[in-house]
Amino acid sequence: MRAEGDKMSYKLQIELVPDGCWGYNLRSILSKQQWDFLKADAKLRAGGKCSICGKKTQRLDAHERWEYDAENGIAKLKDIIAVCKDCHSVIHINFTSIKGDIERAENHFMKVNNCTYVQYKQELGKANDMHRKLNLVDEWKLDLSYLKRYVND
Repeated sequence: MRAEGDKMSYKLQIELVPDGCWGYNLRSILSKQQWDFLKADAKLRAGGKCSICGKKTQRLDAHERWEYDAENGIAKLKDIIAVCKDCHSVIHINFTSIKGDIERAENHFMKVNNCTYVQYKQELGKANDMHRKLNLVDEWKLDLSYLKRYVND
């Protein structure tokens, strides 16, 4: 999760979805056939490796990358990438915490980013601060212009 203009400092980021955007994902908006096509494309582009940590695996998840413009209330789809289960568990760390597998995710964050536990906790704090800021937006508009690349004119 990035707010517009934020720089990414770590290879593997924590991306907390604003509460008002829960349920707004491509799987819920598109048909199964359309989503399967986008998933397959992300996996093909990744070449059998996690797009973040580079781990070779047959089991890649499709992850939607969003950019949030809180001032204008716009959630913009930026990319769909293929990620391993471990990276995906870090990206959605709060959900991972609820499932009870937080320690594995914390260790993966530190390994991929070559950082300490203190640095991980600082990044988690920044992500939670951003999440609180984005939750001030009452209603989000979706910008799915990214998908135009898949439509023939």
